[in-house]
Amino acid sequence: MRQKLVAGNWKMNGSKASIKALLDGIKQGIGDVQSAEVAVCPPFVYLGEVESQLQGTPIVWGAQNLSTEEKGAFTGEIAASMINDFGCKYVIVGHSERRSLYGEDDALVAKKYRVARAAGLRPILCIGETLEEREKEVTNEVVARQIAAVIDLEGVAALADGVIAYEPVWAIGTGKTASPEQAQEVHKFIREQIAASDAEVARKVQILYGGSMNAGNAVELLAQEDIDGGLIGGASLKAEDFLTICRAAG
Repeated sequence: MRQKLVAGNWKMNGSKASIKALLDGIKQGIGDVQSAEVAVCPPFVYLGEVESQLQGTPIVWGAQNLSTEEKGAFTGEIAASMINDFGCKYVIVGHSERRSLYGEDDALVAKKYRVARAAGLRPILCIGETLEEREKEVTNEVVARQIAAVIDLEGVAALADGVIAYEPVWAIGTGKTASPEQAQEVHKFIREQIAASDAEVARKVQILYGGSMNAGNAVELLAQEDIDGGLIGGASLKAEDFLTICRAAG
């Protein structure tokens, strides 16, 4: 049985004070989470704060992005080795905001997946369709293409070293949420696409839902057969909301 994972993506939010308060709240309630793994992904500049505050707890942490380069004259970029320096377990690659706002295409995301994996990090590969693509009924084609970019570069076995997060872009920060049935339909398709290449990898890979999961809809979403947790945005910035989702995961 696949372990559930709940990962908080804080995006560009937080301060030293607010992060301390948030983590204090999460730590106080984490004992109620029985079996799910819990992770937080802060902005780069707060990785040291998070590392120091979460040492010795069951909570793990990760980064929100990484460079394909190892080091050098790449101002503003962050290397995988730097992320490792702060004890990170996870790194998000290909988030919809990186794709839409910063032009990251499937090929670049696949390279980032490769770099993360080579560094011993577990990449959280974000895939998903825009509202326009959903209305054109090409959701399956979009997510299949995004997965294929990694498989073509690294081979299907590489997916076993990471996590997939399905993000219906139209449901992020809009107040809209895919119904549990809509989410399950895409998650099932993703698993079937992987199974076409390797049934065992498909059976084991965790597929998270990243479309505005919150305290109110988590139980129903997480009850779906192929939804193995959540990549949580806004709700991860409130300790009790985040813990409610974590408890729903197990």
